[in-house]
Amino acid sequence: MNELNKILILFAHPALEKSIVNKSLFSALQGLEKITTHDLYEVYPDFFIDVTFEQELLKEHDIIVFQHPLYWYSSPALLKKWQDLVLEHGFAYGEGATALHGKKLLSAITTGGIREAYQKNGVNRYTIRQILTPFDQSAHFCGMEYLPPFVVHGARLEDNCGNTDRLAREYQTLILALRDNRLNYQEIRQYEYLNQCLDLLNP
Repeated sequence: MNELNKILILFAHPALEKSIVNKSLFSALQGLEKITTHDLYEVYPDFFIDVTFEQELLKEHDIIVFQHPLYWYSSPALLKKWQDLVLEHGFAYGEGATALHGKKLLSAITTGGIREAYQKNGVNRYTIRQILTPFDQSAHFCGMEYLPPFVVHGARLEDNCGNTDRLAREYQTLILALRDNRLNYQEIRQYEYLNQCLDLLNP
């Protein structure tokens, strides 16, 4: 039996009381073996980040997940500050800094716009994978592998708001598959979104 991966969910939502989909996705991962759920806005409401604690968390886990709504083509402010402070020289990158080497990074995001809006000819002009390039490059710079993102488009649309249970189950299924090493990384790299890998788990 393969050894289980330890997964850290770094959750960043500054208005959780207004969240519909993200709250359900995050709740679906609570209490699962080898999965640590870490709500940054709950832990750091004053934005004073405990850098040493966060770096120790990273070292203890194999797969890191940035879960957040897409805010202005990036992450909410606290997660950006987390990146600026925690992924510092001498720890995440630089000569002899190998703490994150070999780990994997996944973006799990929600967007207000529909998928068609994130195309070359769409209102946002770029695909989600292009928009997430800074996260991809950051992972690469830190010696990590960036996985295809898990994406829920149109998070506030009625279809998704009424199907939060299904979306949460799909998210949980994929996270558990990553934990249990049931996905072939060579195979999933071909996909635009991790969501598409559900077919591999349910042939």
